Amino acid sequence: MTNYYQKEIETASREEILRIQNEKLRKQVKHVYENVPYYRNLMEEKGLTPDDIQSVDDIRKLPFLSKADLRDAYPYGLLAVPLNDCVRIQSTSGTTGKRVVAFYTQDDVDLWEECCARAIVAAGGTEEDVVQVAYGYGLFTGGAGLHGGSHKVGCLTLPMSSGNTERQIQFMMDLNSTIICCTPSYAAFIGESLAERGYKPEDNKLKAGIFGAEPWTEEMRQNIQKSLGIKAYDIYGLTETSGPGVAFECEEQTGMHINEDHFYAEIIDPDTGEVLPEGSKGELVFTALDKEAFPLLRYRTRDICVLSREKCSCGRTHVKMSKPMGRSDDMLIIRGVNVFPSQIETVLLNEGYTPNYQIEIGRKNNTDTLDIYVEVDPSRISDKIADIQDMEAGLASAMRTMLGIGPKIHLVPPKTIARSEGKAVRVIDNRKLHD
Repeated sequence: MTNYYQKEIETASREEILRIQNEKLRKQVKHVYENVPYYRNLMEEKGLTPDDIQSVDDIRKLPFLSKADLRDAYPYGLLAVPLNDCVRIQSTSGTTGKRVVAFYTQDDVDLWEECCARAIVAAGGTEEDVVQVAYGYGLFTGGAGLHGGSHKVGCLTLPMSSGNTERQIQFMMDLNSTIICCTPSYAAFIGESLAERGYKPEDNKLKAGIFGAEPWTEEMRQNIQKSLGIKAYDIYGLTETSGPGVAFECEEQTGMHINEDHFYAEIIDPDTGEVLPEGSKGELVFTALDKEAFPLLRYRTRDICVLSREKCSCGRTHVKMSKPMGRSDDMLIIRGVNVFPSQIETVLLNEGYTPNYQIEIGRKNNTDTLDIYVEVDPSRISDKIADIQDMEAGLASAMRTMLGIGPKIHLVPPKTIARSEGKAVRVIDNRKLHD
């Protein structure tokens, strides 16, 4: 039997969902226009006032917001309420050290946690469950979102954060965790670690996992399900729109239901910005319909996917998005962290290196690896291995500070990185994340 966290809205008719969206959109456009000068200026450039937006059919008149806008408006330029009405910030890494800072009122936090609660219940969660949250806590939204959602459902919540696999396994086995929430690569690693310790899948009490924050294949899903003896569910979100829980998988596992009463989704042509017909593959754009503190209208996610309104056997009526099939910009997701080549260039220039480099991403033991090859000016090359190792260690430390994850640095002689048409191939991704 299918369970729902908020059955009435999760199974609402198309007409009812549209009514809610239209009402919330009108209110939200007015709220943003009156309280966010940055966005009001964008609207005025297009000759728009709130009266021009009466329904979601009018949404395509509104200007887009991009990551560049968030950087330009950092930190308070997109804030739509007085700062003392906010109770929290969350953040994501920025492309050149500037971070995206998202603000939340208490209502925003409650709304976000309700979205995560829907995801937990869709994965079979009830108040009888023990939810082990092994996403990172802190500024990263993963831990906080699923933690709050677990509380809303009434589960016993284990706020483990990421890492310390020995302790993860101890608590999982001793406290009989039934649902685990983490990145898919970490779930696979836990599965391998259990097997190394002689545990069989049936030895744990897990029944489901809620995995997101990085790309993963169907093949990886099957491997995780087999190694942990669970059903593995996908979850989607981004800091800019609140965090995980914008969309989530149900038992059908054929795409993620978008919480349409809170987020309006469009698919656009990434080059022209034109809204594409339903079923088209393109860039996903979100409008937060009822966020108070940080309400983004028509935010370009850069994720490429397809939306589908095919009837779902779970009974939920909200539109489904496919797994993201790639990105329309150069952002990489490595171990759940957003990495931009421009960040790497910034560090190299700051540290006195030439920006001739190559990023190689792999996957070993179900964990992403990051190797950066850097061409060194002949004047800096030393015959002493210790000197080279010191230089590599110093550069790796600077990269970790900027990226949030530690790469392996390889200093190489000039002109050793292959170039095509005079330009180095910057990124080699060997993870085979997409079919």
